[in-house]
Amino acid sequence: MRNKKLGFLEAFSIGVGGMVGGGIFAVLGLTIDLAKGAAPFAFLIAGFIALVTAYSYAKLSIKYPSEGGSIEYIVQAFGNNTFSSIVNNLLLISYVIMLALYASAFGSYGSALITGHEVPWLHKTLAVFVISIFIIINLMGSLFTGKAEDILVYTKVGILLVFIAIGFFSAQHFERLSPEY
Repeated sequence: MRNKKLGFLEAFSIGVGGMVGGGIFAVLGLTIDLAKGAAPFAFLIAGFIALVTAYSYAKLSIKYPSEGGSIEYIVQAFGNNTFSSIVNNLLLISYVIMLALYASAFGSYGSALITGHEVPWLHKTLAVFVISIFIIINLMGSLFTGKAEDILVYTKVGILLVFIAIGFFSAQHFERLSPEY
């Protein structure tokens, strides 16, 4: 398959997919555990931070048009030196850690959905399965990856809209949004 450049929709979907997948699905339980009833407010704050970050990336991509992304911005700020190389490697390591987090969350949710509770071997099997699927998708090229991300983002946003609608129409006790609840 011949690689073509990603279009705006594919690039946008990759960004939104990363934020929605990691920011909502993977850390939802932890957020609710820590913030309790204030979880919606925590997500609003996180959404604002994501918006500011996206705005910064948009401005940087206009000022330094390159296919290097974050690495290009680091090199522009600090030069092409050992420090930039170390930051680049740390960024790569953070991507691997995020992938592990997302795969583990998928395995946990999938195991609970299939069996009604978490089964360790199924959790691990599903995590390996999802990583394998994404490796195959990435090997098929950037255009295919972008199109797959479009479909995933539409699906995730659809699921979130259903959850929002159910939550909004079934909410009876808004005092539960208090951090003390």
